[in-house]
Amino acid sequence: MPRFLVRYVHFIEAVTRRLGRFAMYLLYVMMAIMVWSMITKFAHIPALWTLEMAQFTLVAYYMLGAPWTMQSEVNVRMDLIYARFTHKGRALTDALTVFFLMTYLAIMLYGAFDSTVYSFEVGERNPTAWRPVLWPLKTIITFSFALMLLQATALLIRDIATLRGEKI
Repeated sequence: MPRFLVRYVHFIEAVTRRLGRFAMYLLYVMMAIMVWSMITKFAHIPALWTLEMAQFTLVAYYMLGAPWTMQSEVNVRMDLIYARFTHKGRALTDALTVFFLMTYLAIMLYGAFDSTVYSFEVGERNPTAWRPVLWPLKTIITFSFALMLLQATALLIRDIATLRGEKI
């Protein structure tokens, strides 16, 4: 494999790993928000922002952790036939099917980017009592789809290296 492709794979996977490890801690943030919500409701002074903020934190956790899940190969898959393949057979299957994933991610990235631009242009807000702006969350979603697409490309490069009998 050319050196620049190896560097690309290592760089993307390092970014993905660090961002995924950061995203893990967002669960604690969400738990703290929910605890605060319980305290304020018990004190009869409920905070309007807690439910939405917990939802936004969960979206960030899920979306920022998705590229790391792809990299770690801990996502759920049906291994009825795939598990019986050799290492190179799995790499070939992954190399062929990753194009479907990349097509899906490209379409989602296009839609997320368009939605984020719209959100910035009109100052979009959530139609609730708290009315938070939506562009920060939409930016996170767009960034996550872009990183997932880059991670899928890195996985394709790894699979091609495996098929060629090389290590990355």
